[in-house]
Order: sequence, then structure tokens, then C-alpha cells
Amino acid sequence: MDLTGQAMAVSRGRYQMYAEMTRGSGAPIVLMHGFPDNTHLYDRLRPYLTRGEPVVRFDFLGWGRSDKPAGYPYTAANQVGDVDAVVDAVAGHVGADQVVLVAHDASGPPAIDWALANPTRVARLVLLNTYYHWTPGLRRPPAIALYSTPVVRAAARALSRRRPDWDLRLFAWQVGGFIRDPEVREPLVAQLSEQFLAARPAFWRLNEDLLGTVLSRRRRIPDLRRFSQPVRVIFGARDRYLNARVARRFAALFPNSELHLLENAGHYVQVDEPERVAHLITR
Repeated sequence: MDLTGQAMAVSRGRYQMYAEMTRGSGAPIVLMHGFPDNTHLYDRLRPYLTRGEPVVRFDFLGWGRSDKPAGYPYTAANQVGDVDAVVDAVAGHVGADQVVLVAHDASGPPAIDWALANPTRVARLVLLNTYYHWTPGLRRPPAIALYSTPVVRAAARALSRRRPDWDLRLFAWQVGGFIRDPEVREPLVAQLSEQFLAARPAFWRLNEDLLGTVLSRRRRIPDLRRFSQPVRVIFGARDRYLNARVARRFAALFPNSELHLLENAGHYVQVDEPERVAHLITR
């Protein structure tokens, strides 16, 4: 099968995940989205990944064009299985022993958990404005705080069910604030918001899981200090939430890390500075 820019279905138990992969050689670059995003988050970045490695992007279960099973446990721990399914499917297509994992935002915990469990399969771990454990300086964006704070989130969900238009306006305000350039902001927010309402169960459940995830991952800090594979920390320095302070702490934890703070980029660093981020991922 020709995989040049082709869609591929990845089995995750009895469900299907949507993925795309370009043809190439070498360690595949696996691009992961957070919330409330999907594969469109990498539309601007992917054309600059031109060194020849296969490039893969996919929607986690519950998001984008992947299946959205009702009542499914959408948690960071369960997303590790999504990553595993995608990596295995890609390895089966191209025969690669290692991958380059690129995590952004809420994909940080499953990506790092998978890397810690499979260090020999990781050629490089790339962290783009993401998080893993609770650390001083880490802040939740307002919309995430609204849906991840107990008691408050119940009222927010009830309002969202009654007024989907309110939810979409909140989405556009929050996500639009992550994008630096106005000419990029409008079409990308429209693309992402088209698939958001269908993804709300996954969004709500992952928000419920958020505080427990960052608190429980603190016990894995010794594992981060022992992770010897190369790590590149590439953060937009203008991000007020997953900010430069978080980036510096990541770089200090991993023994084989590089830190790159892009001064003119914000939370969506791959959208604000796609060419520079692509260079830093692949060089």
C-alpha cells in the first residue's frame, strides 16, 4: 500500500484510530495532539518535515476522526495503549525499530509513560509545551481549569449540554488565544472546532483525570532522571500556562536533554513557528 500522505486505520482492541503516514526511511516521527485538539494541529508543521523520515500523526480515541466509544475510560493512562497501538502499526509498515515521539499538551503523560516503558524503542523524545507531573509554575488555561475543577466542572458541563453555542464560543476564545498570527488563527480554530462537540466526552473525562495524573506522576521523577535517550524540550516562551519555567524543569530532569525556548511563539509552538520547530525535531 502506498503510504505517501495516506490515511491508515490503527486497531485499538475493537475500536479504530485514525492515522496518517508519509513514506520515508529512518525512525518515524510520531506527532501527538493534546486537548482540545486533533491531527489538524500539525497542518502547518508537517510540510517542513522534509528530511525523509516517515511522519505519522493520529487522533487519540475519542478525538478527531478516531472512534468515540460511549463510556470509554478516556484517561492519560489508557492513552498509553493508543500510543503503543500506533507505534506497533507504524513499525509493521516500515520495519522501524525506533520512533521519534513528539508530544504536545495533554499527550505529554502518555508519551512519557510509553517512553519510560520502552526506552530502547525511542530514538528521541520531543516535548512541545507539555506537562507530566505537578511542578511549581504549571498553570491550567482557564477553560481547562473550568472543566477540571471538582464541583465547578459539573455546572460547566450542564451549561454546555444546554448551550452548545456557549461551549463553542469558549473553545474559540481559548484556542484562538493560543495562536499568534490572526491569518492563521481563524481557519485553524474553525478546523479544530468542527470536531470538538463530538469529542466532548473525551475532553470532559480527560479533564476529570488531569489533577490525578499530574499528582501521581511525581513518583516517577526518579525514572525521568534515569531516562538516557535524547530529549529535546521545545517550548514557545510566550505560553503563560505550560511556560518557560516548566520547560526548564523538564530539561533539568532528563540527563540527556536540550532546551529550546522560542521567544516569539506561544502554546501552539508548532503553529506559531512551524519551520523552526521542524528543524529542531529533525536536525
